[in-house]
Amino acid sequence: MTMTPESRPMPPLSADERATLEGWLDFHRATLELKCVGLDDQQARTAAAEPSTMTLLGLVQHLAEMERFWFQRVFAVRDVPSLYGDDSDEGFELVPGRGLDEALTTWRAEVEEARKAIAGAELDALGRFPSEEAEAVGAPGASLRWILVHMIEEYARHNGHADLLRERVDGTTGA
Repeated sequence: MTMTPESRPMPPLSADERATLEGWLDFHRATLELKCVGLDDQQARTAAAEPSTMTLLGLVQHLAEMERFWFQRVFAVRDVPSLYGDDSDEGFELVPGRGLDEALTTWRAEVEEARKAIAGAELDALGRFPSEEAEAVGAPGASLRWILVHMIEEYARHNGHADLLRERVDGTTGA
């Protein structure tokens, strides 16, 4: 199903903490997908303004990496490799031949794995950082609550970038 502004899930207006956090995260996930509707690979590879090389394709790849990192590697403590090469790039680098459809398929799969990784877990449950991150932040891990809030912030920030990128590509604004 193609994402439309009408099909984007709205966060609950009155719910418990877990439903509210997951609702906002799903809203922002759907917003990212909505920003990509109708684009071809060339458009998805268009940067907004030099010297930035940020693209919608790069954002989709990056957010797939963030889904994998925070929900699988940190929260579920799974030893899974990065999706798009080394961790230093965080998925932003574009590779010839990898298009938007492939990136969206990978991103959707990571969202589903994230949902499975946290299903039934308490918000206070702790994930564990890989050693290099634990050393950098000075803590062994973070709670699921913290991870959900962080991912909402991560998507919200990058959806702002996606707004500008999409407007640059074809003039589309809104939702």
